Amino acid sequence: MNPHPSPPQSEDQLLARAADLCGQNFAQLAHIAGISVPADLRRDKGWVGQLLEWHLGASAGSRPEPDFPHLGIELKTLPMGYQGQPLETTFVCVAPLTGITNVTWQQCHLRHKLARVLWLPIEGERDIPLAQRRVGPAILWSPNAQEEAQLKADWEELMESIALGESQHISASRGEVLQLRPKAAHGQVKTRAFDSEGNAIQAQPKGFYLKKSFTGAIIARHFSVDQSN
Repeated sequence: MNPHPSPPQSEDQLLARAADLCGQNFAQLAHIAGISVPADLRRDKGWVGQLLEWHLGASAGSRPEPDFPHLGIELKTLPMGYQGQPLETTFVCVAPLTGITNVTWQQCHLRHKLARVLWLPIEGERDIPLAQRRVGPAILWSPNAQEEAQLKADWEELMESIALGESQHISASRGEVLQLRPKAAHGQVKTRAFDSEGNAIQAQPKGFYLKKSFTGAIIARHFSVDQSN
C-alpha cells in the first residue's frame, strides 16, 4: 500500500476529498492506493471501508473513536441498490452487555459515534463486479431532532432489556430505527454478560445496527430518491 494521505484538516477539506472519489470505481481507487482488488468481499468484508478510509485520510483505525477524531466525524459506507435503496443495515458500535448502570443516552458511545457522519454511498448490487463498483456523492449528516428522538427511544428500550439480562433473546425486529444483532466473526466468540437472574454468563457479543429504513430515509431526504420501489 502506498503512503497514507494526511488527515483532512477541516470539514471542507474532507468533503473535497469525498467529492474527488465520486464516480470513480474501486479498481481506479485501489490502483492509486497501491493495493489489489479482491474477487469478492466474502473474506474481505472490511476492504471497501479500508480503501475509502485510506483515500480520505482517516486516522482512527480500530480505536473506539470517530474515524476523523479531530473533526468528530465518523465514516460510514452505504451499499446501494439500483432503485436507490440501502442493501444492508449499518453497523454502528458494539453494544455493552455489562457495566451499564447509570449510562445515559447523552453519554453513550452510540450517540457519540452518530453525532456527525460522512455517509459514502457505493454501488452494492452483486451483479456488478467489485472492481467496477463506483462511489456516489457523499452526505455529511447529523441527526435532526426527530431522528435523535427515534434513536434515543430505541437505545433506551434495548439497553433496558440488556440490563434485565435479556440480551441473548432480543430479536432484530425490535426497535423502529435501531436493532441489536450478534457481532462476532463466528458463533464461538463469547463475551461476559448476565442472565435474567443476575448470574454472569458467557454470551454472544452484540452490536447496534441502523435499520435500512432509517438510512434510506437519510438518502431520500438528500437526493429525493423514491423509497416506494
